[in-house]
Amino acid sequence: MKIGERLQAIADMVPVGVTMADIGTDHAYLPIYLISHSIIARAIAGDIHQGPYLSAKNAVAAAQLEELISVRRGNGLEVVRPGEAETVVIAGMGGLNIIDILRSRPEVTATLKRLIVQPMIAASTVRMWLQTNGWQILNEQLVQEDGKLYQIIAAEPGESQPLEPILYEIGPLLWQSRHPLLLLHIEELIVHLRGVLAAMAGSAEAVHSAKYREFADKLKDLEDKRTCL
Repeated sequence: MKIGERLQAIADMVPVGVTMADIGTDHAYLPIYLISHSIIARAIAGDIHQGPYLSAKNAVAAAQLEELISVRRGNGLEVVRPGEAETVVIAGMGGLNIIDILRSRPEVTATLKRLIVQPMIAASTVRMWLQTNGWQILNEQLVQEDGKLYQIIAAEPGESQPLEPILYEIGPLLWQSRHPLLLLHIEELIVHLRGVLAAMAGSAEAVHSAKYREFADKLKDLEDKRTCL
């Protein structure tokens, strides 16, 4: 079974021999790949929507992996019992949604040994949440697939020091390692912020707001980081 570069980068962060829960599993491609390659022992594939849930069940059945992959329908971590999985993957969702999922079942989140997230937006908010809630970022990757850039973050329980504010946007380990896609990543962040500021520029009230100044300062910090590459 072949998986795309995004899922492969996530799979590479999953520890060997664990039970993994894939939240928002869609077709269960990730659990099937990990089980088929003997990387993990067991998997839980969860999805809140009926269509993806049925697709996952059919895919697992076709792969003859029903005994090793439990497909469950439910909202977020409701499909996982405390201590049932050591690793949780939450990929392809907005950052605020990821945080809500982790907050909603603290009794499950507290038992996890590794968390792998791939936020579609608001990755900086996810990094801030991890840092202030007892999680240490241990790995970060950038993957370009079908013309889109994805950020993938792996964290484990542990204390971490507050970051330079702009590194919540960039990613501290992406910056530290000078990831090959780092320049493209920073340029995408710059383009996005310029667009936000341009939209706000049409309103005098917005231009004089604290939010406008925050975005303008963030843009300058990103441009300064770009010159260091």
